[in-house]
Amino acid sequence: MDLAYQTQGIGTPVVLVHSPGVDSREWRYIAPHLARSHQVITYDGRGTGKSPAPQKPTSLVEDLRALLDHLEIDSASLVGHSMGGQAVTDFALTYPSRVDHLVLIAPSLTGFEHSQPFIDWMAQVNACAPDVNRLVEQSLSGPNYRVTMSSAERDFLREMHTLYMTRVFSEWKSFEVVWPMPPAIERLEELVARTLFIQGTVEWEDMQRIAEQFKRVQDIRFEVIEGADHMVTLTHAEELAGLIFTFLEGTLSSKG
Repeated sequence: MDLAYQTQGIGTPVVLVHSPGVDSREWRYIAPHLARSHQVITYDGRGTGKSPAPQKPTSLVEDLRALLDHLEIDSASLVGHSMGGQAVTDFALTYPSRVDHLVLIAPSLTGFEHSQPFIDWMAQVNACAPDVNRLVEQSLSGPNYRVTMSSAERDFLREMHTLYMTRVFSEWKSFEVVWPMPPAIERLEELVARTLFIQGTVEWEDMQRIAEQFKRVQDIRFEVIEGADHMVTLTHAEELAGLIFTFLEGTLSSKG
């Protein structure tokens, strides 16, 4: 196992998979809450934090499987944020027997077609490459970060984002991510893990369209955190951790 990871707590395992643009430190407020009654595993995705940069096309699903195998964990509850949510969704479809619960925080979705405003925005961000400072500032000025960038977590998010962008342009040899086929959007009905979908109210409208797709999941609960943006893990950590904890303990009903 070449990915950097940490474990804390004792109990049934919970793996936290972070968003792109940051690293596993985004869980620094969430993990201690969950570790009171669970074994919590956090790790830096390939090319982020302290993990090695990708040298060839990467499979986020297989990286997660390799980590579970290394830790000798047969099954775990998975919590994924943004593209981390996309990764754990694809993992749950590929290895359903290895997922106890599935928690998706403002997830992306394999096969989802983004709206033109979002595509145009990403083009503006990418046009700043390879100037890391311009990339960071343009990216973090997006509407889905405006709550965090007005909060006490602003400098921490900028720090993680700057490290991420610096490594992308100085160390990464491959930018390709390989996803299982067919894409998850075509087979959400096949998800069997009990699922919790959480989002804030300050987001691109695409997030609501993704939430609509997940209504096809047979056993799912939806929660909205008022006033939170995409980095809900930083600005609304206590409320978010409470929702995750009660879901894992089985006290949130489905289809809420």
